Amino acid sequence: MSSAIPEPVTKLIEAFSRLPGVGPKTASRLTYYLLRAPDDVSLSLAAALTNLKEQTTFCGVCFNITVDDPCPICSSSQRDSESIAVVEEPLDLMAIERTGVYKGQYHVLHGAISPVNGIGPDDLKIRELVKRVEEGNILEVIVATNPGMEGDATAMYVQRELDGKGVKVTRLARGLPTGGDLEYVDSVTLMRALEGRNEL
Repeated sequence: MSSAIPEPVTKLIEAFSRLPGVGPKTASRLTYYLLRAPDDVSLSLAAALTNLKEQTTFCGVCFNITVDDPCPICSSSQRDSESIAVVEEPLDLMAIERTGVYKGQYHVLHGAISPVNGIGPDDLKIRELVKRVEEGNILEVIVATNPGMEGDATAMYVQRELDGKGVKVTRLARGLPTGGDLEYVDSVTLMRALEGRNEL
């Protein structure tokens, strides 16, 4: 960057730029906003970042982000301990929890198999999932990976690893979005909707 920009400003712009979805312009806007903002805004952001790293960890059971280990979901007696929903990221777990429908356990893989990005099965928490199934009283594993090549590859790998373990492996249904028009739906989604149709 230009020598006209002080080094602390440059370093913060570079730090923001490393965040996913934040380009150089957004990083610059955020940095200059913090320069003009009252001190308490910058200080509370710095404190929140420090607390994030110091006070959070991964649950030793499901690998979700937590303050306490095991996490509140894994330690709850109100949750169904016989089913596990396998998700790629903690954000996926949060999306399922927001529905208020699923009352079982979770397992966070922390990614999906992606040879292009150099991510293989050993980089994910798949071995830990297999161990949970082998050691626990699990009746169903719901594979809730994202639809697409990487999510499908991960789902197939998980299914293969759990084959013969005495557990039912299911996959989230796919189909038409509520309020969508058929004419605008892509052919793969429409095909999946036809394959997964239900009796009225």
